Amino acid sequence: MVRGSIGRLASRALSVGGKWQHQQLRRLNIHEYQGADLMGKFGINVPKGAVVGSVQEVKEVLKNVFPSEKEIVVKSQILAGGRGLGTFKSGLQGGVHIVKAEEAESLAAKMLNQVLVTKQTGPQGKVVGKVYLCEKMSLVNEMYFAITLDRQTAGPLIIACSKGGTSIEDLAEKYPDMIIKVPVDVFKGITDEDAAKVVDGLAPKTADRQSSIEQIKKLYELFCKSDCTMLEINPLAETADKKLVAADAKLNFDDNAAFRQKEIFALRDTTQEDPREVAAAKADLNYIGLDGEIGCMVNGAGLAMATMDIIKLHGGTPANFLDVGGSASEGQVVEAFKILTSDDRVKAILVNIFGGIMKCDVIASGIVNAAKQVDLKVPVVVRLEGTNVDQGKRILKESGLTLITAEDLDDAAEKAVKAYAK
Repeated sequence: MVRGSIGRLASRALSVGGKWQHQQLRRLNIHEYQGADLMGKFGINVPKGAVVGSVQEVKEVLKNVFPSEKEIVVKSQILAGGRGLGTFKSGLQGGVHIVKAEEAESLAAKMLNQVLVTKQTGPQGKVVGKVYLCEKMSLVNEMYFAITLDRQTAGPLIIACSKGGTSIEDLAEKYPDMIIKVPVDVFKGITDEDAAKVVDGLAPKTADRQSSIEQIKKLYELFCKSDCTMLEINPLAETADKKLVAADAKLNFDDNAAFRQKEIFALRDTTQEDPREVAAAKADLNYIGLDGEIGCMVNGAGLAMATMDIIKLHGGTPANFLDVGGSASEGQVVEAFKILTSDDRVKAILVNIFGGIMKCDVIASGIVNAAKQVDLKVPVVVRLEGTNVDQGKRILKESGLTLITAEDLDDAAEKAVKAYAK
């Protein structure tokens, strides 16, 4: 349930032409089984589980980890929410099942290496490379718990609700009075009083109060020491043996902390990411893949957004957000063109550069070199202005490339849309 929750806190979206677009955010997202393993290291109660990548591994896990279990929870592992209600392209309904132990092997075989489509993956879905086998726990109550970063209080904010198992948006609509928010002083850290407020808001029915307070403090410790941007547990459950258990969790980590969280960032699964975004990150480019037809290469996020808006104003749809930044090298420009041209949906490319720190001649040289390395089969519209603009225009003119030049942004967007329409 958790990977479909806390939508406003866990993800952002760009809406272009009324279509939902995934926005790349510079933060690490890890699989459920990886999150459970990390929480276990901090002393947080999690279900016993083991991850498998093949049918043979399922047999071994059932024999060695769950020798006496009658029922097993089988969870497909993808970096997207809504797995339980998702559908495999093979026809199998649901990415999370509770089955008899003897049925786990055949079910895992139907999930592994198959494409699961959920409300968060888009119609293309994601390939299930791993399956997480967990013990079936006897849950007597389900609650909601999350820690995120709050602008208003300038620190961590704990969100809790005595109801759980469904998205925080649904909970906020149905039970607004049951949701509590406890800000934590980032300098003092979480106090017993803070943790007690959270436990009171969760209102556990059977779990020991002091043990529950300690679990909340451990969750906060994990959040801070691991440089999380979000930690969400849905449900945070009570078991028949009076324990709080993180039955399902989602964790995001601040990419700026990668230098000191090497073990955590080694968990990154690039197979679950857009390969264009992976390539862009390696080239230190800010790229977000969209669903349009006009590829954009711009310097500066504000100018990039304005470029996308004006493309739309003239009847086109941007295929991406791509900000090369203010100090891009010629090599980065070449990589940017490779990424743009790797998208089969791109029917035209618009380069919009306002040179300040970024020099127009560097962009121009990058375009020329990219054309030598990449088979440009789509029209390219170029608008250059600012530092070394005359040198940049001369480089493009002397290159012999068939380019469409534009005088300003409005002219460039109009010409890009017309070039695509042809």
